[in-house]
Amino acid sequence: MFQGFIFDVEGTLVDSVPQNLRSLQDALDRSGYRVPIQTLQLYSGLDGDQTLQLAVPEASPDERRAILKDQGSIYERNYLPSVKPFESVRDVFRILTEQGSRVALATDCKGIAFKRYMALVNADDFIAATACGDDVEYGKPDPRLVGMALRKLGIQGPQAVMVGDTPYDAGAGLEAGTKVAAVLTGGFAEKVLNQAGCFAVARDLKALLPSLLFGESGPKLRQSDWLRSA
Repeated sequence: MFQGFIFDVEGTLVDSVPQNLRSLQDALDRSGYRVPIQTLQLYSGLDGDQTLQLAVPEASPDERRAILKDQGSIYERNYLPSVKPFESVRDVFRILTEQGSRVALATDCKGIAFKRYMALVNADDFIAATACGDDVEYGKPDPRLVGMALRKLGIQGPQAVMVGDTPYDAGAGLEAGTKVAAVLTGGFAEKVLNQAGCFAVARDLKALLPSLLFGESGPKLRQSDWLRSA
């Protein structure tokens, strides 16, 4: 049994990926860039500035900052109210903590959105630590969010599992020294998540729970391989 579990939030605990993608597409369109949703989906969960460097390489750093700021406003105004929590999140957290493990969150979301997500999940009594975008400047696959969560939990990387919905969550966890597992609720295929190093992949958190409790053999991790091909 692992001592700690670090969970991503968007796409893992709350159903927000379509809304995030649409708000980014809206912000890009307002800045004169037409980018298909299918392209943005490839970078869902990646640090925002890195996403824009890949999706609109011609945009300047100032343009990227303006687009991301605009996206945040659009998301909070038009899309955040429609976000719902996935089922069984509270039950999964309860079971893990009852088995003696500790739960943390590691997400680059922040401010109003993060507070909204915490209210939706309604599991504060089972969450021992959080590391969010208010704490760390860089998003995943940079490992600093996961590293901060580990430090707050007071455990070492090999004693923990990073649970997310994207290969970027997996990359951050692996760089921080954790095991990694994933759910399919973020729009990435099982094969992609396995190639990113996840020892277990399931349709949602409830289906993933047995692997978190008892472990499961999986492919050897090579997190840099998927990131180079993205």
